[in-house]
Amino acid sequence: MREGPSPRPTRRTGEERILTLPNAITTARLAAIPLFVWLLFAKDDRAAAAILLAVLGSTDWVDGFVARRYDQVTELGKVLDPLADRLLLGVAVVSILIDGSVPLIVAVLALVREAVVAVAALVLAAMGVRRIDVTLLGKAATFCLMASFPLFLASESTLSWADVARVLAWIVVVPGLVLSYVSAAAYIPLAKQALAARGVGSAQ
Repeated sequence: MREGPSPRPTRRTGEERILTLPNAITTARLAAIPLFVWLLFAKDDRAAAAILLAVLGSTDWVDGFVARRYDQVTELGKVLDPLADRLLLGVAVVSILIDGSVPLIVAVLALVREAVVAVAALVLAAMGVRRIDVTLLGKAATFCLMASFPLFLASESTLSWADVARVLAWIVVVPGLVLSYVSAAAYIPLAKQALAARGVGSAQ
């Protein structure tokens, strides 16, 4: 008896896709992080590093917008986008702290919040809890922080508006830190709901 043709491998469609424009944008942002570190430390060019960091931070919305606008939302993108934001913010804060361009208290508050959220996300994932989407409040906090750190860096550069950058940095970073901790607290009930949903799903 002759066997029929072997089934073709299933193509990745919808949210299972990997090669999409939004994911490529996010990957490019991740790839630019070493360039930022190189500009800051190897080239000792705070102005260029600040400009690059500002561009990377201000383009945070692009990949998400493209994904929604062109129906290219993927499971990979849902993980990769917040990972890129968190990694970019963490590297930027640590690098600028080492450089001495940002006050210690600002850097510590930002890093502690990111560390707590990251650890909580890993614990929930290990427990098999569904991934919790980033809230609008969390996105606003990240945007403010990503705007403030390039300004702190620019304030210690040779740019003609360095003094203005220092003032702007404080104007943006204070609400950014407040929003970051408020948004972190807002994830607690969401995590409880996710845990409860996991319990119900396991019981069925």
